[in-house]
Amino acid sequence: MKHRIRQLDYLKSIFILLMVAFHLVYIGDKYPYAKQIVYTFHMSAFLILSGYLTNIQTDAGNFLKKQLWIFIPYACMETGYVIMSHILPVRESVSEITPTLLVYKIFVKPMGTYWYLHTLIICCTIYYCIFRHIHATTISRIILFGVCLFATSYFGGLMAFANTIYFLAGVIIRQSKLPFTHIFQASFLALVPIAMLCCFPDNLNRGTLAGITITYLAISTLLYIHRYLPEFIRQYFYFIGRNTLVILLFSPIFTILCKTFLPFLLFEPTGMLFMFTSVFFTTMGCLAMAWSMDKLHLSRFFFGKDTILSRQ
Repeated sequence: MKHRIRQLDYLKSIFILLMVAFHLVYIGDKYPYAKQIVYTFHMSAFLILSGYLTNIQTDAGNFLKKQLWIFIPYACMETGYVIMSHILPVRESVSEITPTLLVYKIFVKPMGTYWYLHTLIICCTIYYCIFRHIHATTISRIILFGVCLFATSYFGGLMAFANTIYFLAGVIIRQSKLPFTHIFQASFLALVPIAMLCCFPDNLNRGTLAGITITYLAISTLLYIHRYLPEFIRQYFYFIGRNTLVILLFSPIFTILCKTFLPFLLFEPTGMLFMFTSVFFTTMGCLAMAWSMDKLHLSRFFFGKDTILSRQ
């Protein structure tokens, strides 16, 4: 995309903040049904946005360079996450660390939030290869892309097909040339069907038609809310939305540290004080890490660019 679409930055910020909030074990355990609802749409919507925003109008060298500089921080953080899961008493525990296990986790079945980057790299690469190097109608290439995603998911076992559907949806919207906000129209009325759907646990599955509908309605509802936010609040959301990569990469470091806050905040029984404190701490910590890497000139080695923290 040649210019940023502010509504999309806003949506990305909401989804990344929800990711942080419900990766707090205490909050996930205290509100399991709310976690099910959020998990139905937050990363699904992120994948739609990713498919829509992926730029294939570039030469192969630049495209591969961009994917490489997503892979490098992904591989580093996934390796750290696996090692941390071996050392710390976490739910996704790893009994022993071997080179084979690390390779498997990086290339086949990543742990934690990093599955998203793994899926993103694979989907983007297939998307680019088909739409840049196969001469056919747009419809034919979309069908071929869907077949390749299916094969990679079911026969290669590299991704969940339910996730790739959403990336494909984003690609279809992009190839249709229609503005994103024409497909996902802001609507207050979207609250009614989404509330009804979320009342039934069987609907809380991103791989079902109900899950797809919930994702669509969640985006429409959030776009409606965006209209009425004060400008200064919007600007904060836009800033976070421009920097979701560093939050996704570094958030596990800070969500683990947030456990130290819990004994001091248990006096507030709903857990909301802990959640808001932890989300703020995690978000600011991730942004501070990115800022520090820029100032220390480390971003060029980790992200392939002089600055990773986006201010505009």
